[in-house]
Amino acid sequence: MSLDTHAPVEAAAAPAPAEAPAPRRRRTSRRALLTHAVRVALIAAWLGSWELTARTVIDPFYYSMPSQIWDKLVIWFTEGSSQGSIWGTIAVTLEEAVLGFVLGTLAGVVLGVVLGRSRFVADVLAPFIKGANAIPRIVLASLFVIWFGLGMSSKVATAFVLVFFAVFFNAFQGAREVDKVLVDNARILGAGRWALMRSVILPSATSWILASMHVAFGFALIGAIVGEYTGADKGLGLLINHSQGNFDAAGIYAGMLITTVLALVAEWLITQLEVRLTSWRPPATSQASAL
Repeated sequence: MSLDTHAPVEAAAAPAPAEAPAPRRRRTSRRALLTHAVRVALIAAWLGSWELTARTVIDPFYYSMPSQIWDKLVIWFTEGSSQGSIWGTIAVTLEEAVLGFVLGTLAGVVLGVVLGRSRFVADVLAPFIKGANAIPRIVLASLFVIWFGLGMSSKVATAFVLVFFAVFFNAFQGAREVDKVLVDNARILGAGRWALMRSVILPSATSWILASMHVAFGFALIGAIVGEYTGADKGLGLLINHSQGNFDAAGIYAGMLITTVLALVAEWLITQLEVRLTSWRPPATSQASAL
């Protein structure tokens, strides 16, 4: 039998060389730059067309325009609003939203995971939970104002309700979707109920819970503002309500813009938390681009 000494050389040269990191980084950087440029262009086109239309076609008294909204924001952040310092107004709404978000998330995770692992209790409570989720939130906000008054408690309760159901259903489904093989293996190795919950069920449900948290803080802000709009003595919701009463469309848009910025900052913080909590997972071979 003869040995072909050239075969190993040809076999070694067959696989295509991996792409160099530097060209890949440059291509990724160019793509990111193009993405941001298109976003900026879309925003500029939208604001420019709105400004032009408001000056030529529609009545700015009803629809406002970007320049008026900017002027309103400048006045609020330099001279203050009808509620005093805009920073104090933002702080009140943010405190209500954060408290409702934290309490609603904790309650949703605990109850969702517990019911997700207890089919009998889940079957018993299912119609009551679905019925409570079907109640219009604006009705609850009105009831909370009657029960807890115009202070912070009623706004936190409204935010809590909105956050709780958003997190609960995801935590419930995440606990139901835990791989049965992992659970059985952990039990064979002697894991008790709490060890099983801590080492298998909660890590497996983390993606479901974090996915719900991305929208839950937006719900918390909505709950706080709806509660303030229903009845309050301070907050962004009250400021928007006063702007409506004065037919100040620019003030309404300015309040909406501040709320949007708060939600985007919270989304970024939750994304950083998600990266930290899921750093133990191996990287995916192919990743879909996120919106």
